[in-house]
Amino acid sequence: MKKRLQQILACLVLCAVLAGGLTLSASAAQFSDVLASSWAADAIGRCVDMKFFQGETATRFGMGHEMKRSAFAVVLCRFFGWETAAPTQATYKDVPLDAWYAGAVEAAYAHGALTDQSDSFRPDDPITREELAVMLVRALGYGTIAGLVQDLPMPFTDVTTNVGYTTMAYDLGLVGGTTSTTFSPEKTATREQVAVILIRLYDKLHSAAPGKVGIVSSAEGLGSLEGYEAVAISAGRLISAGKPAVNATMDQEEAASLQDATHQAGAKALLRVIGGPTALNGSAAETAAVLAAAVESGGYDGVFLDIAKLKGEKETALTKFIKALKPALGDKLLYLVVEAPSWQGTTYKGYDYETLGKSVDRMVLRITSYEKTSGSFPTAPVEPLEELYYALGEMAGKVDSGKLSVLMTTTGSSWTAGKKSGSMSGAEIETVLADKETVTYYSNRYACAYLSGSSADNKSLVVWYLNGQAAAERTQLLRCFNVNQVCLSDLRNLSPDFTLGLR
Repeated sequence: MKKRLQQILACLVLCAVLAGGLTLSASAAQFSDVLASSWAADAIGRCVDMKFFQGETATRFGMGHEMKRSAFAVVLCRFFGWETAAPTQATYKDVPLDAWYAGAVEAAYAHGALTDQSDSFRPDDPITREELAVMLVRALGYGTIAGLVQDLPMPFTDVTTNVGYTTMAYDLGLVGGTTSTTFSPEKTATREQVAVILIRLYDKLHSAAPGKVGIVSSAEGLGSLEGYEAVAISAGRLISAGKPAVNATMDQEEAASLQDATHQAGAKALLRVIGGPTALNGSAAETAAVLAAAVESGGYDGVFLDIAKLKGEKETALTKFIKALKPALGDKLLYLVVEAPSWQGTTYKGYDYETLGKSVDRMVLRITSYEKTSGSFPTAPVEPLEELYYALGEMAGKVDSGKLSVLMTTTGSSWTAGKKSGSMSGAEIETVLADKETVTYYSNRYACAYLSGSSADNKSLVVWYLNGQAAAERTQLLRCFNVNQVCLSDLRNLSPDFTLGLR
């Protein structure tokens, strides 16, 4: 678990260091075969500046030339900062221990970019587009998800092997098709194409850390709010009992205190309003006016609306309401929580994402969690990484990624004696972790931590939760999809480990 977290953080730190000291160079100008007008000139220059790879000679880059598999392994190691010590034992029979690329091949294998399904590496073969996609996706740590997504729709009709890898590389914006319906998987990749793909990934991986929004339901146990863009204060419930109303769910004095703390930290204070499907029963215009008035009279900077688990019949009602609410709020913010499209969990079809996305300032995706048992042991990962990938892929082209935010649950899913026993706060999880009898695990499949221990009454206890490694893996995926904000479900008792993973 620690090794994987270190790999993710090391990658991000390396990218940040490189980004901080770089300006756009004219390195590509040294190559006579790279025209200033070339589509790849900038990427070539940046790759050379960062020493990912060099020209074939001092004056020629090798435009149009194929890149060998051995050379790509070296480039990949330089890109991710993997150590390439001289190997003492070869994984592949056709990679001599004294070959200039041997250390890179072994490092790529050690970090999962290569597998041992074959005992040959074929170092002198040019790398194909399919092989490049596979190695990049595996290097990012998404091999498991790629194995799962092979049956999802994709636009390319000529991809018959490693379908999941090609799908992921395409969804992440790393590769495109040779036409709208073909990928040409067997076609070899040229040196300039590799440069462009690497820079695409480079820019994604070390974009700014996602902004943070948090939900608070009490001042108790609340830490610093510095660094948050907005704080949603759980102080209202929307109802429609004859006529719409916003009922207070928090003492007015406590709500005002949280507003003051939020504003002093430089963040926007949002009125978090929850409600059920019946809240949409009334007139959209009237309900919007009532909610906007509650925001205004309460002194909030906007509303954080969470009407959960809507069925298909409420889709039109929600759309009408949001269309009426945005103008009613004027210049105040409108955050809307929606159930994200689900791959293997419960699907709620009460959201017209594309239309809603045009009216809100932020659409907060609530990712489905799993709750299954195998015998008496629960398999209940919190917001599995595969579901996050699926949801972000479904949102692409429907909602501007700059408007998306992803809800991350900061509490754990607790199971006692094989049965769901509720949620566990961050502080409670820390207490259980401190017990010397507690055993911790990390599921690479779901990118989620879990522990096994004992409850206060000495019953078997299992808790699934997001730790720093899980947060880091989700942050990396958000970067790949150009999503720049996360929403934390409960700001009380956040662990330093979890917060570190968001950087």
